[in-house]
Amino acid sequence: MSASTYLAYDYPLLSVFWSMLWFFLWIMWFVLLFRVVVDIFRDDAMSGWAKAGWLVFTIVLPFLGVFVYVIARGKNMGRREVAQARAQQQAFDSYIRQTAKDGGGTTSVDELARLSEIRAKGDITDAEFARAKELVLSGHGSGTSADPAATSRR
Repeated sequence: MSASTYLAYDYPLLSVFWSMLWFFLWIMWFVLLFRVVVDIFRDDAMSGWAKAGWLVFTIVLPFLGVFVYVIARGKNMGRREVAQARAQQQAFDSYIRQTAKDGGGTTSVDELARLSEIRAKGDITDAEFARAKELVLSGHGSGTSADPAATSRR
């Protein structure tokens, strides 16, 4: 029997399970530690000395420091995270609104869709639609008139 075959039989399935469990708990511990450190710096209500004290406490005695921090400030920790997520969402929404507003007029796709709707209603003929479409695609008809039928009839 080779050494690799022997090693495969030497490590039972339950030991694999416990190793994986400890590994994932270890990863979860580091995630919690980093979230606490980020929350320490995120909290605007805490003074600089309080932030330094909590940071030293979590670095010198990490298990005790993190658990005490979560017990003492855990409720507000979640509120600060929700507030930050809302602020980011509002900033993103305002950026999208501003970008859409700065875009100004309609695009050629919007103009073509509007022309197609007008033709479907029967307000313009196929020939008028073709002329207006050529104007939009050439860049001359975009945003020139609110009524493409009036533009094509001139």
